[in-house]
Amino acid sequence: MSEEQQAGNEPQFLIQRIYTKDLSFESPNAPQVFVENWTPEVNVGIKTDIQTVGEDTYEVVLTVTVEARHEDHTIYLVEVHQAGIFLARNIPDEQLRPLLGIGGPNALLPYVREIISDLTTRGTFPPFLLQPVNFEAMYAQQMAQEQGTTESAPESQPH
Repeated sequence: MSEEQQAGNEPQFLIQRIYTKDLSFESPNAPQVFVENWTPEVNVGIKTDIQTVGEDTYEVVLTVTVEARHEDHTIYLVEVHQAGIFLARNIPDEQLRPLLGIGGPNALLPYVREIISDLTTRGTFPPFLLQPVNFEAMYAQQMAQEQGTTESAPESQPH
C-alpha cells in the first residue's frame, strides 16, 4: 500500500474556516450608566451547536452571552456566535461527537474572547476577559442530561 493510500485512511480533524456568524453589543441605559457609580454583576452563558454541512464536514457554533447588570438595569449585553467549519474524516462514530463537542469549541474560544474584550472596550467599558472554559466538563454534563432524558422517557410512557 502506498503512503498516499495509507494517509487516506488516517483520522483527520481539520479547521476549514473560522468566522463570526453573528454578534451584537447593547448598552441600553447609556448614557446614564456613564454618569453613575455602579458595580456590575456579570453573567456568562455558553452553548454550542453542531450541524452537518456536507460529507465529513461540520459546522460548530459557539455562542457566548455576557450580560453586565447593576440592580435592575442592564449595563451592557454582548452576544457572539463564533463558528467554524471542521473536516472530520475517518473518525469513529463514538469519537466524532466528543471531538466536535470539545475540540471545536476549544478552537473557537480564543476568537470569542478577543471579540468580547474588543466590544466591551469599544463601548468604553473595561475589557471583559472571558475565563478559560472546560468544554470537556460541559460536554460530559450535556451527555449526562441527555442520558437522563432518554432513560426517563420510557418511564413517562403509559404502561
